Formats: sequence, structure tokens, C-alpha cells
Amino acid sequence: MPHAGTLALRHVHKTYPVDGRPLPILSDITLSIAPGEFVSIVGASGCGKSTLLRLVIGLEDDYQGEILLDGQRIVGTSLDRGIVFQEHRLFPWLTVEQNVGLGLLNSPLSAAEKREAVQHHIALVGLQGFEKTHPHQLSGGMSQRVAIARALVNRPEILLLDEPFGALDAMTRAHLQQELHRIWQAEGITMILVTHDVEEAVYLGDRVVVMEPRPGRIRRIVPVGLAHPRQRVDPAFVRVKDDVLREFAGPASAHAEPPLRPVPPHADASIAGWHFAV
Repeated sequence: MPHAGTLALRHVHKTYPVDGRPLPILSDITLSIAPGEFVSIVGASGCGKSTLLRLVIGLEDDYQGEILLDGQRIVGTSLDRGIVFQEHRLFPWLTVEQNVGLGLLNSPLSAAEKREAVQHHIALVGLQGFEKTHPHQLSGGMSQRVAIARALVNRPEILLLDEPFGALDAMTRAHLQQELHRIWQAEGITMILVTHDVEEAVYLGDRVVVMEPRPGRIRRIVPVGLAHPRQRVDPAFVRVKDDVLREFAGPASAHAEPPLRPVPPHADASIAGWHFAV
């Protein structure tokens, strides 16, 4: 079993230059994640969730504050951090086992050890018998399983998941959530999931980090505190989900513009066919 990483983010700020001025993207992100913990991050589009993952994976290093893995500052990408994106990003000309094997490209393992690791992780995601299959012969859910196996094959300390099931249908998504939970328990590593799906966040996470935009910052951290396996219709589960959802119905929603609605044919209106609802 791989070593599970301890991740600490301390007063992280991130800006991008826009028209010669710094545009704040993340503001004062402070978060500690324990070894083996599953943390879900939710928030509206533009709140910096994916940017935060890019900083943790090491794709960007231009930020203020500290991001530490096991007490060491993260510098660049590394085999100790894996990532799965919304698109599976498999190479279409490679088989399942070859795609998974790419995760070991820079590994010091011997050829035999690499073959064993690939076979183990293909079995871990339930794709035995599909080793010689190409991506075009797989469903979307199966392709994401391959992407998860590829990210796990080098036994990272942390697995980052950026909307990994966002492009899948509801039934496939629910099934893969169960599978991801099984894999997390089997591997025992730290996982961080970014998602727009609050139910998914509560189903998988030990904690749900709610972010808000402009600039992206942590609004609240909601502990889930429910035993596994979780039942989505359980009243305790529904209460936690509703607690998170209430964070998206804050004071700003009360000031939203009312919708337009059609004007009845006999009504008088300065704009033909439409008027503002009152």
C-alpha cells in the first residue's frame, strides 16, 4: 500500500495578469488534509477550484503562500501526485495496458515490476480482459477507469480528481462514484475531488470544502461525518447535502434580476411581446 500524503496549503494567493493588471484568482486559501483523507471541493464556475488543483499538481508555481506535501514545498510535477481530468486523455493508438503503462514512464521499476503493476491496477479498476482493447472500443466510463488506473499505477501519495465524471450519464456516474470509493479504501491514499455535484461531494468526501468566487476563497468547510457505505436517500445524508446546498443560496441570490416572462396578447407593453416581471 502506498504512503498517504499530508497536504498543507497556507495562505495561498494566485493572480493572473489581465490587461496589464493582476486579476485575483485565489485569495488566502488555507487548508490541511490528513493522510488518507478524501476531501471534496465544490463551488460555482470561476471560483478557482481547478486552478487550485493545478498548483497542487505542480503545473504552476507562480503563487504566493505555501503548498507543502509531507512538510516539503511542492516544486513541479512528481510521481507522488497523480491527477485525473474530466476528459480521459487516453492515446487512441495505444491499448488499455499501454495507456496505463504510461504512468510508469519515469519509474525506476524493472520491466517485470512494471508489467505486474499495470496488471494489478487494471484489475483494481475492474477491467480484466480489456488489456488489449483500444480506447475507441471502450465506453466513456471504462475510459475513465483506465485514466484512474494510469494515475494510480505509480502509487502516488495523493490523487487529484478534476470533475472526473462530469461528462458521463447519471447512471454511469453513480456507479463510478461507488467504484472510486472502493478504490480509495483499497489504496488508502489521500484524494482530493473537484466537482460541481454536491451529492457526489457528500457521497465521497470526509469533508466538503465550499468555495466562492471573485476571488476564489474558502467559504466554509462542512464535515460529513457519515459512515461508509453511504445511502443517498438516508435522512442524515440528505441533511448534510442540504447544508452544503444552502451555502449556494446566500444573500446574493435575493438580489438576482427577475426573469423575463411573455406579455399576454391583450396587455400593453413598450417592448412588444415582453415585459419585466414584478
